[in-house]
Amino acid sequence: MDRTKWFMLVTGLAIGAIAVILVKLGNPPNMGFCIACFERDIAGAIGLHRADVVQYMRPEIIGMVLGAMFTSLFAGEFKSRGGSATFVRFIMGVFMMIGALVFLGCPLRDVLRMAGGDYNAVVGFIGFIFGVGTGVFFLKRGFNLGRAEYSHSQAGAYVLPVIMAFFFFLLLKGTIFNPQAGGPLFFSAKGPGSMFAPLAFSLAAGLLVGFLAQRTRLCLSGGIRDFLLIQDNTLLLGFIGIFIGALLLNIYFGFFKPGFAPQPVAHPQHIWNFLGLYLVGMTATLLGGCPLRQLILSGEGDTDAASVVVGMIVGAAVCHNFAIAAGAMKAAAAGAPAVAGGPGIYGQIACVVGIVVIALLGFMFKEE
Repeated sequence: MDRTKWFMLVTGLAIGAIAVILVKLGNPPNMGFCIACFERDIAGAIGLHRADVVQYMRPEIIGMVLGAMFTSLFAGEFKSRGGSATFVRFIMGVFMMIGALVFLGCPLRDVLRMAGGDYNAVVGFIGFIFGVGTGVFFLKRGFNLGRAEYSHSQAGAYVLPVIMAFFFFLLLKGTIFNPQAGGPLFFSAKGPGSMFAPLAFSLAAGLLVGFLAQRTRLCLSGGIRDFLLIQDNTLLLGFIGIFIGALLLNIYFGFFKPGFAPQPVAHPQHIWNFLGLYLVGMTATLLGGCPLRQLILSGEGDTDAASVVVGMIVGAAVCHNFAIAAGAMKAAAAGAPAVAGGPGIYGQIACVVGIVVIALLGFMFKEE
């Protein structure tokens, strides 16, 4: 392999290892990093939804955006650009979050779940591949959301990073002065939102991953897309590295527990695991990047990607306010029955509607 591919693989190994260390330090199991889950927690932290088990201002997300910004500034790649069907991208971000919360995780967490032994994630991964394949079909037909324009002013490029910096200020204030009530934020007292690694390590991990992902252009949907279109496996090597790095440390720490059930923050409803990540894969391909890539692009000054990120945060609020998000499987406890988990009827309808809407967009937006 050339140096680029080796760097990609080593980057993946590092991110996979960091993710498991975050779990060891307090993050939810198989959730050292999850762009969708962490953006959902942020939506809860600022009160956009009131699901009290998923509310926390995740420093990892803040760190990724700021890390990508600092890295792109240093490399001379920070440029304000946007204006390519921005509102359509926002809506697509909403649907991408719907797919992720029907599955219970983004593509990055899917890889981490597989590295933890979760067979349900394998079903989701197959759905993701098929979703990317459908997106590639539309790309071959000429799908195009239009050209992003570069701005003479850099002001717009700083909007999302400044918001993230302000969120970090609120997190510090809430953590220092009133950790239970959360000060200006909402913090979970139970559930996944109450599980987090120390703030300094979480922020440092986010900054490092932001740096690595910016330099490598890491993207799972892009990796599968490139392999299908031009048989290039460079981006895929990053996620192979993430899987290997996380798998090795999961085994070392005793976190590796293979099987379908019970798995942490997961469900065994296979049709919805498949369709949830199918929707994410198709949407990510048409948007030009998976949730992780959208976050990094927004840190580089891409306001179209920032609109996708905001769309995903709003989408998380929609999912929890309208009973769309799937529930996690729960093993039987003393005096209580087991809970199968999975999406309810509203989540199932929203997922199918999302697939139809994104497919219609795939047919409608074409190069002139």
